[in-house]
Amino acid sequence: MTKTIRMPGGKPQGAREVAMSVLHNVETRGAYSGLELNQALQAAGLSRPDAGLATELVYGTIQRLNTIDYALQSRVKGWPKKIEPWVRALLRMSYYQLRWLTRVPAHAVVDEAVTIAKKRGHGGIGGLVNGVLRAVQREGFAGSLPQGLKTAERISLEHSHPLWLVERWLAEFGEAATERMCAANNEPPHVSARINPLKTTRDEILAKMAEAGIEAAPSRLASEGIVAVRSGNLVHTEWYKQGCFTVQDESSMLVASVADPRPGMKVLDCCAAPGGKTTHLAEKMKDEGIVVANDVHPHKEELIKQQAERLDLASVRTMTGDALELADKLTPESFDVVLLDAPCSGLGVIRRKPEIKWNKTAADIAALAELQVRLLDRAQALVKPGGTLVYSTCTIASEENGDAIRLFLERHPAFSLDPEGWPEETLKSVREAGRLTEPFSGMLQLLPDMFGSDGFFIARLRKQNG
Repeated sequence: MTKTIRMPGGKPQGAREVAMSVLHNVETRGAYSGLELNQALQAAGLSRPDAGLATELVYGTIQRLNTIDYALQSRVKGWPKKIEPWVRALLRMSYYQLRWLTRVPAHAVVDEAVTIAKKRGHGGIGGLVNGVLRAVQREGFAGSLPQGLKTAERISLEHSHPLWLVERWLAEFGEAATERMCAANNEPPHVSARINPLKTTRDEILAKMAEAGIEAAPSRLASEGIVAVRSGNLVHTEWYKQGCFTVQDESSMLVASVADPRPGMKVLDCCAAPGGKTTHLAEKMKDEGIVVANDVHPHKEELIKQQAERLDLASVRTMTGDALELADKLTPESFDVVLLDAPCSGLGVIRRKPEIKWNKTAADIAALAELQVRLLDRAQALVKPGGTLVYSTCTIASEENGDAIRLFLERHPAFSLDPEGWPEETLKSVREAGRLTEPFSGMLQLLPDMFGSDGFFIARLRKQNG
């Protein structure tokens, strides 16, 4: 069990103290930013504007971490390791406000930071914080990066991504695409949802949202998707509670569409939690047939059940277990469609989980690629002759995506890529945007800058008959 590290000064009060506390716990405890923030906001009971400010401070500070640290290392002796973690959090988020949140008056940022420093620590820390932030305010940010940086170093500091990751992407995608991806990863994520066609239509939900003053539009990428602006948390709406839609990223919506299951089929989702793709598969099948949803964690099985119940889907069956052992528990060659949405490095969802880029390493990618190949080796045994295997990840590391599929095909000649099996409706938006490599191979890599959605990889394979 992770030990809770308490900050000095008692319970956080106000948006900035809440944000500082979350940043402190993300760094010192390895907490997930989203979960930690949600818990902190519930405990603090902030107003909606203050909750919005705290949210922006947390995500923005983590997103811009190495750019902030680069700027502060010349202003604070021993930065960052010799500075107390909570002071690091305070200075980082205050620098972020001064540089990127220009709607917040600079004097208010500095005054608030000094007040927090004195409350949480002592006058000496207050003086340090005041001196550093006044200097930042006075000197400004023009020419904040030195001349003569190499391309990878410039992109790393300008867009706040680890150097090793920028170097990887430069080698694979080139300078322009790498810079676009890094910039996109620092944009706020879209709020998107997938309509449940068994209960409503996209036009009907869009009309109701317009009546409620929510600005929403059809997804450019997913035929069942909508994208909402300034909508708050859609999970708290009556439409969500009534099962009219599922909150899901647009890229993720494509996976079940690519699987293209039909009513009456038997389908397996190997790594199913929290149930977004499972329920989409069931909706695609008009809730006729069987969708077996497996996850390794019992508490996550409950999440899948809850989603199926909320959407009134009777075709979903849940189970728990290691996906590597499914071939020993289930009847061989018994599924029309097998979906393996594999554990991955998550480099396509940095916009939503910014700490990923600071926590992952090249070694993590190699280890995950090895696991993914093993999972594919096991999952394939459950596909019927003539059936479909869909493999997906939310990353953009070639070892976990195209390389894994090519290695799988070498080992399992009964399978082949199935570009003809992709529904044209699924490919239409990608093709029209000029993002589809022709001739289409049956594998698709979406990058985070393409549609403002998550980076995702999807491959559809077919098992030969007999």
